[in-house]
Amino acid sequence: MSEHLRPLRRPSRLAPGARVAIVAPSGPVPEERVQAGLDVLRGWDLDPVVAPHVLDRHGEFDYLAGSDADRAADLQRAWCDPSVAAVMCARGGYGAQRMVDLLDWEAMRTAGPKVFVGFSDVTTLHQAFATRLGLVTLYGPAAAGVDFIKNGRAQEHLRTTLFAPEDARTIASAGATVVPGRARGVTVGGCLALLASDLGTPHAHPGARGGLLLVEDVGERPYRIDRMLTQLLRSGWLDGVGGIALGSWEECGPYDGVRAVLTDRLAGLGIPVVEEFGFGHCAGALTVPFGVTAELDADARTLTLDQPALR
Repeated sequence: MSEHLRPLRRPSRLAPGARVAIVAPSGPVPEERVQAGLDVLRGWDLDPVVAPHVLDRHGEFDYLAGSDADRAADLQRAWCDPSVAAVMCARGGYGAQRMVDLLDWEAMRTAGPKVFVGFSDVTTLHQAFATRLGLVTLYGPAAAGVDFIKNGRAQEHLRTTLFAPEDARTIASAGATVVPGRARGVTVGGCLALLASDLGTPHAHPGARGGLLLVEDVGERPYRIDRMLTQLLRSGWLDGVGGIALGSWEECGPYDGVRAVLTDRLAGLGIPVVEEFGFGHCAGALTVPFGVTAELDADARTLTLDQPALR
């Protein structure tokens, strides 16, 4: 049986001029998209720097941004650089699971807390930062993601979270209440496929007991969503979860079919569940923190943080 989730240590918010390192722990990114992301960050009066291997491509597997060792080295070097205040992932894709075990967690813990931002495949790293560093992280847009560099809502919400996080404490759902009620707990979650595939690995959360699960995915047909949720249920990972806030389910088929699966698998838990909170793989994706205490009000369809995500 897993222990109740506890709130994690919050990094400091960013200030104008802060240095932000861009890393690519998963898939490769085109240079023009990296440059577009840098332009956005410079427009916020930040000082973005690109890690050495961000534009690499693996010699054999073109879905990886360079070798596992190089991708891990980029992340570790950026995290341990005292001049860097935040680390942003260039994109998701696939590959974080291949490099996460190559990181020197003791060295990264010694480097102290800083802001970490990414989503999708980066779920693996969010879990590792929570279990190994005890640190709040931001499940938010990728620095070179199309939905970030071309969408003002995604940009503005991340910017607010980074610079004035007290103004981003409440997120309202655009969807419906699946199961009514209120629940409090520490936020945890990410991309459903990664949560399922991380089960049993050294850095995964032992379970969501006492927490609020924030979950989404992309490009998964309803039967696959069913399979992954069933895996989380059968493994006991969802035992004792307090409430569930659902994000986007882009390219997963007609939403009525997705909703039916989500309701079938989750409503029986007897906890508050609300859909369409606007985080994940969607245009204008909002930034949500993991590791902070929050309240899910399923009747009002709001998620409210007890404290700002960053100090």
